[in-house]
Amino acid sequence: MSTRPHAVAFDVLETLLNLDPLRTRMEEIGQSADLLQPWFMRFQRDSMALTLSGDFGTFESVARQALRTDTQHTATEEDIDHVLAGFGQLPAHPDAEPALRRLSEAGVRIGCLTVGRADNTERFLEQAGLARHVDQVITAEQAGIWKPAPSIYRVAAHQLGVSPATMALVAVHAWDCHGAKRAGCLAGWCARLEGRYGDVFTPADVTGADLGEVAEGLLRLPSA
Repeated sequence: MSTRPHAVAFDVLETLLNLDPLRTRMEEIGQSADLLQPWFMRFQRDSMALTLSGDFGTFESVARQALRTDTQHTATEEDIDHVLAGFGQLPAHPDAEPALRRLSEAGVRIGCLTVGRADNTERFLEQAGLARHVDQVITAEQAGIWKPAPSIYRVAAHQLGVSPATMALVAVHAWDCHGAKRAGCLAGWCARLEGRYGDVFTPADVTGADLGEVAEGLLRLPSA
């Protein structure tokens, strides 16, 4: 039976952080705004491929290579610098702050578990007004492995001072929730991005239309 978590680790890219303003940066370097989604998908795929093969690449190195490929090598390194610099200036989704605040006020420890860079993540949290609710930022680079390898979720639980069984991962990606479940954690899935939870993945403990519904669902789980 699922029980109320003592800590919640939020995915950052697309779950808390809105990537849409990067479309403008794509246009500013002479690329199509529509390139954002395939580039981000290639970045995620390549990160996972490195993990599956037993290797690791930093956020910047993998994101750079993916953008070189998706622009058919027409983007200069300065162009790529311009796009990547935008990660530190992106806004939060509207449902992010209320959800983090609700959990924090309920006494739940809050973490951010991201494949992004620590400095960009911390800058984003500060400017979006989320930092005051966050106890710990855990990155793939710090853990030495990318999602959805089980060990990264266990590292997050350790950093938050709880067991995996008492930590929930919250994300808009069903594959991320699946990874957390396979690592022995709880999972809360927000339907904002994907609409329906993929039936090939282990079901999340809680689902909701937005992060607020997910947070309330996690708090309603019975105490151990």
